[in-house]
Order: sequence, then structure tokens, then C-alpha cells
Amino acid sequence: MSLACRTESGWQITAPEPVGSTETFFERLAKRKRENGALLIGVDFSIGLPAVYAKAAGITGFREFLNSIGEGKWPTWLDVAATPQEIGIHRPFYPARPGNAKRAHLLAALGLTAWDDLLRLCERASNERPAAASLFWTMGGNQVGKAAISGWQELIIPNLDRIALWPFDGPLHELVRTNDIVIAETYPGDIYSQIGFPKRGWSKRKQGDRVRFADSFAHWFMEKPHVKPGAILPLIATGFGEDPHAEDRFDSLVGLIGMIDVVDGGRYDGAPDTPQISEIEGWMLGHRRSG
Repeated sequence: MSLACRTESGWQITAPEPVGSTETFFERLAKRKRENGALLIGVDFSIGLPAVYAKAAGITGFREFLNSIGEGKWPTWLDVAATPQEIGIHRPFYPARPGNAKRAHLLAALGLTAWDDLLRLCERASNERPAAASLFWTMGGNQVGKAAISGWQELIIPNLDRIALWPFDGPLHELVRTNDIVIAETYPGDIYSQIGFPKRGWSKRKQGDRVRFADSFAHWFMEKPHVKPGAILPLIATGFGEDPHAEDRFDSLVGLIGMIDVVDGGRYDGAPDTPQISEIEGWMLGHRRSG
């Protein structure tokens, strides 16, 4: 995770660090605040449900649904199906392990015909980027299903009574004014182009490619003199290191930059004012669609 603390002179960014125990996560962050105000936490996993799936499942509100997971009709909803026969409306995550798993298995078991039916509007391809991964698909390097399961189980569901979820609980500017903890979904893939990274021809998994973008980061900070990068510029210059977690440090800073732009008013939060978004699907903070 990457952190920015608001001070009298602006934002002070600290070097990326491990998240640590999710049981004490909110309390540890609260102790590091330098001013009164909300903790705004951006998470790189899906918060919301595809509208087509929600309609098929009879789900009319995402927050209310979170309260029902593990009970009633949903005792195994977060259990990843190991075989096509285990997939169903009440158990939509698949597959539990590599093998002969196919997307067609998931679509058939859920009674759907098109992969886009398993994508929220904000996840679908746009002029700025390709489609994001589906919440329910749990295989491959870009899958997000397992992260969502962990995030929901560890951070969101146990704390529903003390957190606000954007955009389900209201506009961002109101939530951060009236709540101690606000959680929003972020997607670094959305923010790459905002910082000036090219659409193609690079991989965040390669240190050399991450090093290429040191100038893009530096340019962003030059245009935001109230954002103090502190000791992270040398880290940026080295491509965030060469170990397997370097790409996570890279993405955490990218996500933080996108959040700061929205909080400072440089970029609209992007969420359409429709029931589909505010009640079922949610949105990626700062995502705007031009196609």
C-alpha cells in the first residue's frame, strides 16, 4: 500500500509498504493521520456486482447483499467452485484450480451467453483501455476474483457497520465529510494513461519498463507542488525494485496518485448517477468512459 497524509502544506507521500494484518488495519491507519478527517482507502478489487448477474440472482442492493453472504440462500457464495457442476447463481466464483476450466463453463452455469454479462459497466473495454477481468473468474495473472473474496471477507463485511462504501452510500465529497472510514474501488489500469503511460508496448512486471516511467512520475509531481514525494523518488528511479513485489509497489503508488487527483478536484470521480451504479455495480474511482 501507498499512503498520503494531508498536512498544512499539502500531501506527504510515504514509501509503499506491506498492508499488514487486516484485523488492525483501520486502527493503524487512524494513528498515522496528521489532521482530523476521514480515512479514504482505495482498494484494487471489485466492489459491486454485474447488473446482469444481480438481476438473475434477484439481488436489488449490493450493500444489503453483503449482509446476507454466508446466510440463507448464500452460505457458499464466496466458495470457489472446483468443477462446472458446482457453479451456480448461489456459487458463482470459478475455477478453484487450473485444469480444463473454461469461461464457457461459467457462462453456461449462470445461464448467460456473453462474457460482457459478467462485467460491470466500469469493467468493460473503453477507448482508454481493454476490458478488466470479471469478478467471478479466478484463474490467470489478471484475475481479480480471489482478491475480491479476500477483501470482502477481511475488510468490508466484518466492518460494514463502521465504513462507508463509495458510491453506494453517497457522493464522495459527502462521505469523507461525514464518516471516519470511506472505502472506494481503484483500478491502476485506469490511471496509467492519466500519468502519461502509453497504452501498449510495456509490462508492469518488467523492471526496465517501470524505470521508463520515472519521468512520467516526476512530471506529475512537478505539476502538483503541494504533493510531497518525500523519499520515494529514488524508488521510482529504480523501477520500484527487482523483487516479485515491485509491481505491487508500482501499482499502489499509481492508485494513490489517481485518488489524490480526485480528492483535490483535478478529476471527477466519474460515477454515473444511475441506480444501476449506485445500488448494484459500483464504480472505479475516477473512471471516465469515452466509448
